[in-house]
Amino acid sequence: MTAASGDVVVAGLGPAGRSLAHRCAERGLRVIAVDTHPDRTWRPTYGAWADELPPWLSPRAVAAIAHQPHAFGTQEWRIDRDYVVFDTTALQHSLTLTGCTVIQETVTRIRPGVVQLADGTHLYGRVVVDARGLRAAHHPQQTAFGVAVPASAAEPILAGRSAWFMDWRPSPASSGPPSFLYAIPLGKGRVLLEETCLAGRPPIPFGELETRLDARLRAHGVRRGGHEPIERVRFAVQAPRHPQRGVTSIGARGGILHPASGYSVAASLSLADPLADAIAFRSDLSAVLWPVRARLVSELRERGLASFLRLPGDDVPEFFDQFFAMPVQLQRAYLSGRTDLSGLVIAMTRIFRGLSHRKRTHLIRGVVRPRL
Repeated sequence: MTAASGDVVVAGLGPAGRSLAHRCAERGLRVIAVDTHPDRTWRPTYGAWADELPPWLSPRAVAAIAHQPHAFGTQEWRIDRDYVVFDTTALQHSLTLTGCTVIQETVTRIRPGVVQLADGTHLYGRVVVDARGLRAAHHPQQTAFGVAVPASAAEPILAGRSAWFMDWRPSPASSGPPSFLYAIPLGKGRVLLEETCLAGRPPIPFGELETRLDARLRAHGVRRGGHEPIERVRFAVQAPRHPQRGVTSIGARGGILHPASGYSVAASLSLADPLADAIAFRSDLSAVLWPVRARLVSELRERGLASFLRLPGDDVPEFFDQFFAMPVQLQRAYLSGRTDLSGLVIAMTRIFRGLSHRKRTHLIRGVVRPRL
């Protein structure tokens, strides 16, 4: 049995863990980073709003920017925010681990100050951070099926728009819970066309999403050739209820994800510097991750997810009409601000007031019931 020690041990080298390890190493901290496959290339497509990104992020990590993307509930909306799509490989490579001790092994147990590996090694850290992601089982999940096509092939769908952030018009093959089209530029002349189940318990299966996407594309005169790169997405949109005491959890595992969208990458990148500073100066990490306002915001968003899951499918497009009709600062408060409690309350109240009595009843049931 061997042992190693450092200022911080990071378990998991996805976007949350790797960005924290990178920023800690930049401060000269002794970092041990462990992952089962530390060099595995990231495959998912990650997106974020441009105003969410930290200033230290390399410009090379951005593959494309959709200026003022559009959305469609029961009518079309233009969103007054720029949407960034990452070059996933470049993002990964930009988060260099120079100066870190990187260990390829499976973590079997994490305790305060100690990470135990499958080979019997014990890693000791003044701070231990769990960034191993979140298993999808037993939680509401987002699923999506997408294809990457040449921009010319996607033009009948985009019709001059920079992107469709959400298009809730039903696919000709839709039946059951609703899904939406997510159509975004990937850079290098490619566009991702993706049929997405925003949140479901259970979520819409991949086969159904593929059928809906193909029918939607055919309705626009777009046919797949059969050789396009395919993306399948499945992840939980709800964090564990009881994080382990004495261990700092970050990223999706630590609840740093938006339950209404599942987004976590931008928030994790933005938290990397404050967390690295807290580790360097021996400050309270929980005060950085979960100040009171952040806890209240998270709880309200969780209840918003519960409401959404109980909303009849036919009512979903109108719900998003109310959302995209709000001023962009209120949209931002709901989608991005981890501590903007007043903005979130105003946004949720405004959506609620804009809905019919019947729809309000469904939302209230979700808000007053306990967490899913």
